[in-house]
Amino acid sequence: MADARVEEIPAFVGMTCWGVVAISFGPAFSFLKEKVSGIMGGSMATTTQAESLALPIEGMTCTGCAQTVESALSHAEGVLKANVNFATETAQVEYVPGKISRDDLESVVEKAGYKVKHNEARVDLKIGGMTCSGCSSTVEKALRDAPGVISASVNLMTEQGAVAFDPDKVSRGDLLAAVEAAGYSATVLRAEMPEAPGDETERHLKEARNRFVLAWALTGPVAVLMFLHMTGIWMPPAWGVLELLLSLPVLAFAGAPTFVMAWKTSRHLSPNMDALIALGTGAAFLTGPMKLAGMPIESFAAVAAMIMAFHLTGRYLEAQAKGRASQAIRRLLELGAKTARIERDGAEIEVGIDEVQPGDVMVIRPGEKIPTDGEVISGKSALDESMATGESLPVDKGPGDEVIGGTLNTTGMLKVRATKVGRDTFLSQVIKIVQEAQASKVPIQELADRITSVFVPIILAIALATFLIWLIAPGPMSALAELAAPLLPWVHPEASTLSLAVFAAVSVLVIACPCAMGLATPTAIMVGTGVGAAKGILIRHGAAIQTMREVEVVCLDKTGTLTHGKPEVVGVSSEESSGSEVLRIAASVDYNSEHPVAQAIVRAAKEEGLSLQEVTDFEATPGQGVVATVEGQSVLVGKEEFALVHGVDTSAFESALQKYRGQGNTVVLVVVDKKAVGCIGVADTLKPDSEEAIAELHKRGKTVAMITGDNEQTARAIADKVKIDRVIADVLPAEKAEAIKRMQAETKGKVAMVGDGINDAAALAQADIGIAMGAGTDVAIESADVVLVGGDLRTMVTAIDLSEATFKKIQQNLFWAFGYNLLAVPLAIVGLLHPLIAEGAMAISSVTVVTNSLRLRKFLKR
Repeated sequence: MADARVEEIPAFVGMTCWGVVAISFGPAFSFLKEKVSGIMGGSMATTTQAESLALPIEGMTCTGCAQTVESALSHAEGVLKANVNFATETAQVEYVPGKISRDDLESVVEKAGYKVKHNEARVDLKIGGMTCSGCSSTVEKALRDAPGVISASVNLMTEQGAVAFDPDKVSRGDLLAAVEAAGYSATVLRAEMPEAPGDETERHLKEARNRFVLAWALTGPVAVLMFLHMTGIWMPPAWGVLELLLSLPVLAFAGAPTFVMAWKTSRHLSPNMDALIALGTGAAFLTGPMKLAGMPIESFAAVAAMIMAFHLTGRYLEAQAKGRASQAIRRLLELGAKTARIERDGAEIEVGIDEVQPGDVMVIRPGEKIPTDGEVISGKSALDESMATGESLPVDKGPGDEVIGGTLNTTGMLKVRATKVGRDTFLSQVIKIVQEAQASKVPIQELADRITSVFVPIILAIALATFLIWLIAPGPMSALAELAAPLLPWVHPEASTLSLAVFAAVSVLVIACPCAMGLATPTAIMVGTGVGAAKGILIRHGAAIQTMREVEVVCLDKTGTLTHGKPEVVGVSSEESSGSEVLRIAASVDYNSEHPVAQAIVRAAKEEGLSLQEVTDFEATPGQGVVATVEGQSVLVGKEEFALVHGVDTSAFESALQKYRGQGNTVVLVVVDKKAVGCIGVADTLKPDSEEAIAELHKRGKTVAMITGDNEQTARAIADKVKIDRVIADVLPAEKAEAIKRMQAETKGKVAMVGDGINDAAALAQADIGIAMGAGTDVAIESADVVLVGGDLRTMVTAIDLSEATFKKIQQNLFWAFGYNLLAVPLAIVGLLHPLIAEGAMAISSVTVVTNSLRLRKFLKR
C-alpha cells in the first residue's frame, strides 16, 4: 500500500500544479487581449473627452501586483489608459467620467485584491446660526453626506465642526457650501495638509522591520538545530517532528501576509511574487509531513522557514532602499514654514501657515523662512534660494521682487504681500511635478512591463516542467549534478528522485525575481527627478529623460536665455530733433507696450525726467513695432523692416544702424509723419554663464543654435561672442515653432528648445524636448518637458548630464535584472542552486537595483 501511495504522488502533484499554471496564465491572455483591443479600439477612445486621476494603491508587494492592478483597470469599461508604478505605489488612470467614476475605479482595484489609500485631511470649521442640538445634528448630517467626507462632528457649545475628508474628492469650499446649503454659515478655522508621504513610508518600513525581526527570532533556533543535525554534532531527538513545530510559526505568523496576498492575487487569477514564495515555501514545508508519513523524500521544512526569513529580510532591505529613494519629496515638504508673522489691524500676530490668505502682509526677520510665495513691498535683504534654484549664492531682493515660500531670509527685514497659498505655491507645484514625473514611465520600460506581466505564470510553468522532467528523466538531469557535487556541498545526486524534483522546483520558484525588473526603471526615475528638483531642475515626465540624452541640437532663445532679458538704452541718434525729444516721443508710444525693449525705452525716458504724452490709435504688430498718434502726429516705433513696409526712407540713419548692430545691439527706428527722425540702440547684456554653458554643450558634442527676432547682423554679433554654431534671425514669435520644425527636418537626432516658456510656448511644444528656464514661482508650464527654476544656463547642461546618468542607471538596472534571471533560473532547473541561496540571491537582486539607483544622489554634490 505504501508503494502504491508513493506512486500516486507525482500524478497528484502534477495535476495540482497544472491547475495552478492554467489559472496563473490568466494575466498573459489578458495582456494579449488588452493589446488587441487597444489596437482595434484605440482610435475611437482617443476622440473621447477624458480626465486623468492618480490613485494611491495599498497592498502591492511586487511588480506582479502592479501589473495585476494595471490590467484590471485597463479592462474596466470607460478606462482609456492605466499605468501602475510599483515604486511610487500609484495608479495613473485616464478615463471617461460619464462611463466610470472614481468610486467604480476603487471597486475595480478592490476586486483585484488591493485597496485605494484615501488621502485624509482635516479641517476645523466655525459654524454660525446654530441655536439648538437639532441645528448641530442638521449641520453634521449635511457634512457627512458630502461626497468624500470620512467623518464629521459638530459641537453646539463651541459652534465648531471637525471634518476628516479626502481632498481628492471634496475641497474645503465644498464643505462650506454643504453647510450653507443646510441654512447655516461656516468659515475655515484651521486646515491640515494631507499626510506626508514620509509617514506612509515609515509605516511600511516599520511593518517590514517587525516581520523581519519576528521571522529571524523564530527561524534562529531552526537554523541552529539544522546545522547541528547536518554536521552530525548533535542529533536532536524526534528531529522530524521538532523541525515541523519550529518551522510552522515562521510561515504562519511572520509569513502570514505573504500567504494572504498570494491567496488574494491567485484568487483573482493574477498570482504575484508572493504566490511564488508561498508556493515554494509551502511545497518545501509539506515535505516534512510527507517524510514522517514514510514517503521517500528528504524533509525541507526547515529550509522553508529559512526561505521565508530570507524573503522578509529582502523585503525589509528593499523597503529601506525605497525609502531612501523617495526622500526627495519628504525633504521638499520639510522645507515649508510652519507659521507666519502677519500684520492685522496694525499689530503683528503669529498664525499657522494654513491661515495665511492672499493679500496678507507677512513680516520676515533675518534667519526666518519666507512663509509663502509673495511680493516684497518694503525692505531689502538677500535670500538663500538654493532649495528652489540649486544656486548657493544669496539673491538680493527689494520692493517689487518675487520671493519663494520656504527660502531663507539672511540679512534684512522684509515685508512681503502673500500672492499664493496652499496648493498654488511654488513648493506645492514642485512637489506635484516631481510626483507626476515619478509616476510616469520611459519608453524603454515597455519591454520590462510586458515581461513582468506574464513572468509569474511563466515561472510557475517552468517550475512545473522542472518537477516533471526530474521525475520522468532523473538520469540525464542528475548528470550535471554529479559533476558539480564535489564542488557544491548542497548537491546530493544520490537523494531520491522525488527529493531532487522538489529541490529543483522550489529553487526555481524562489530564485525568480520580477521585482528587480519592475524596480529597475521607477527607482532610477524617482531618484533622478528628486535630485533634479533639489538642483532646480523639474523633469515633468520620465520620457523626457530618455529623449534628452538623444538631443543633438540645442536651440536657445536669445532674450532671457542667453541674455538677462532686461535690455537698456545705450544710445540715441538723431538729426533734426534732439536725442531727448526722440526718446520722449518713442517712450510715449512704447508706454502701452509690454515688450522688454519698449519697457527699456520707457525706463530711460523716466530716468531723464522726460514728460510722456498720452497717445491714441495705438496699434501693435508683434515682433515688428507699434504705430500710434502723439500730439496729432502719426508716430511709428519699431524695426527698420517695419518702417520700410510703411514706405519710410531710412537711409539717413544707415551708418547709425550699422554701428549699433555691429555691437550686437537691437535698433529701434522712430518715425514721425512718415519721416525717420532718429534711432535708439538697446542692449541686452549676455549672462556671464552663457559662454561657459555653450562651451560645455560643445564638449558633449551638441550643436548650439540661437533663435531671435533680431536681424542677422545683430544676432551674429552676439553669437560670435559666445561661439554659437548656427543663427536663425528675423524670426517673429509666431514663426518660432515653424523654425524648430525645419530644424528637426534637417537634423538626424533630437532638437531641444530652451526658452522662457511663455512667449516660446509653441516652440517648446514643437521641439522634441522643451526646456523652460527662469520660471521663478511659475513652474506649471504645460508646454515644457523640463523646467529650470533659476536663470543659470549651466543648469541646462546639468539637466542633460542628469538625464544621461539616470538613463544609464536604468540600462544597468535592466541588464542586471534580466541577466540575473537568465542566469539563475537555468542553474535552479538543473539542481545546482540550493533554495536558500536562491532566495538570498533573489532578495539581493532587488536591493542591488535600488541601491544602484541611489548612486545618482552624487549629483547633489556637483
